[in-house]
Amino acid sequence: MNPTDRARANAAAPRPAPVDDEATFVAAAKGGDLRAFETLVHRYEGRIYRLTYNITQNREDAEDSTQDAFLKAYQHLPDFQGDSRFYTWLVRIAVNEALMKLRRRRPQEVSIDESLQTEDDLVPREIEDWGPKPDQRFERSEMQTILARAIAQLEPAYRIVFQLRDIEELSTEDTARLLGLSVPAVKSRLLRARLKLRHTLDRVFRGGARSELQGSEL
Repeated sequence: MNPTDRARANAAAPRPAPVDDEATFVAAAKGGDLRAFETLVHRYEGRIYRLTYNITQNREDAEDSTQDAFLKAYQHLPDFQGDSRFYTWLVRIAVNEALMKLRRRRPQEVSIDESLQTEDDLVPREIEDWGPKPDQRFERSEMQTILARAIAQLEPAYRIVFQLRDIEELSTEDTARLLGLSVPAVKSRLLRARLKLRHTLDRVFRGGARSELQGSEL
């Protein structure tokens, strides 16, 4: 077999799935191994920070919420029963910390616990076709920046549900329990968040809202 054929065979061969060693580190941490917990911190701190920032829209609040989340996770580690992934459990703690920051610093904003009106005029009645694929117009990094800015412009009630369901990939039921909402309310807010995002991004792709997004802080 020549090198080219060997390379093709190697590329086609199934690769073993990555080992999920999260449970191993959690068990070690529960047994008092601080380094094991530090490994979990290093593994997830970036994702938790992005989560808390997307909720609070404030860097200082996000940093504080992230630190508080890991501290509480460590303090309550003996209470973690393993019914879900450690990361999912950590997300719940981080969301609670971020929501407390949001409510404490921005009482004038609409609470995510309040029921929102559902008249049709709150979301676009019609959405135009996307047109050319986004990756044909923007580099990947630019697209990610644009999407982050569009998400930041969502009202908190929509933004948080979108973050938990579509980015963190929590189930609808977990999201509902975490936010104290009904399952239908979560589904409704998620749909409206997606519609609003699509409407905003469609305008960006067509050049109508780029200046609005450029002024948003990441």
